[in-house]
Amino acid sequence: MYGTPSHLVIGFHACDRSVGEKILSGKAQLQSSANDYDWLGSGRYFWEGNYERATEYGAALATRKKSRKLKRPFVLGAIIDLGYCLNLLESENLRLLLDGYKHLKHVCDKAGTPMPENKDPQGSGDLLLRNLDCAVIEAVHQLRIDAGAPAFDSVRGVFWEGRELYCKAGFRSHNHIQICIRNQNCIKGYFRPLDVSPAHRLPSKILD
Repeated sequence: MYGTPSHLVIGFHACDRSVGEKILSGKAQLQSSANDYDWLGSGRYFWEGNYERATEYGAALATRKKSRKLKRPFVLGAIIDLGYCLNLLESENLRLLLDGYKHLKHVCDKAGTPMPENKDPQGSGDLLLRNLDCAVIEAVHQLRIDAGAPAFDSVRGVFWEGRELYCKAGFRSHNHIQICIRNQNCIKGYFRPLDVSPAHRLPSKILD
């Protein structure tokens, strides 16, 4: 009742320039991602209020040998109403997530199949392939369908990612809030972001 943000949020999505220009011109819609390792399940992904992180991610994707869809990195801005949100910053929804896990485990045990696993393919300490989390979130959505309950329009989660900012820090270099939009009607409009410089930093003489 109280946890879902009731205001519009700004999201940023990294894509190829050709895709971004088509969406801005109204000739195409942003396609839903449906990988079994997606962090928040199936949907359209955005970095909440984090243009710089979207830019970094697009540049990183363009350097991957297997990345054929992203040759010219581009950041697409979007104005988003989260609607009925599975907000994973809210205790009630974290309990729903645990219910989804228990249901998934019951189904796998009954079928004699192993549970999906989150994986760290690069040995960086970050679980970049979230097969388990994706399956659990999809289980939550399916449970609601089976119960005839209202479907979630979006999923919102916070992630601690990257290296420690300093020794024993509680903050990491790539912390972010990610949004997964399941209902396309939540996206109220797209825009071309201004090419802004990074956030203000302390003068170099203070950092020396």
